[in-house]
Amino acid sequence: MEKQDFIGYDYREITVEKNQISAYMDGYECFGWTLDENHQAVFERTLVQNSSEFQKSGKTVLRFKRNRKIINKTELTRLQRYFEDCMRQIAELEQSKIRMGMIAAMIIGIVGCAFMAGSAFAITNEPPLVIACTLLAIPGFTCWILPYFVYRWVSNKKAEQVNPMIEKKQDEVYEICEKGHKLL
Repeated sequence: MEKQDFIGYDYREITVEKNQISAYMDGYECFGWTLDENHQAVFERTLVQNSSEFQKSGKTVLRFKRNRKIINKTELTRLQRYFEDCMRQIAELEQSKIRMGMIAAMIIGIVGCAFMAGSAFAITNEPPLVIACTLLAIPGFTCWILPYFVYRWVSNKKAEQVNPMIEKKQDEVYEICEKGHKLL
């Protein structure tokens, strides 16, 4: 049998959204990291035990390892940090698409609840104020129906603004990964 040289490894564990798993796996590979197959069995057991927790969070833990004596380690680490920052920015831009739509929809829904509360108070008054109840219920129901459409409209408008920025960041990520791959 041949005597193999000892290889020391650096280990890294990251938690990512499930929709970004492939991007992180491909990106980290460009900086010399490989998936740690020793943790795969442990990960699968944990996934089965805590399946509801993983499904609720929408996140996954990825474990990587890299040879400690890799050449250009400092430059690869710098590029890796830049990559991680770009990926965080992409995730924030993705979230910003829906954030404003959600805020607008919630505000309209709360205003609708206020109108409906006024309508309920008007009808429970002695004597009942039917006209006031009706006048307050119409905008109340309208404000309960509108949030879905406002959410879609605002989110689509925001997506039109943000998508070019996301594309630019993704191009930046590809350039970073290309530089890292060349250093390996």
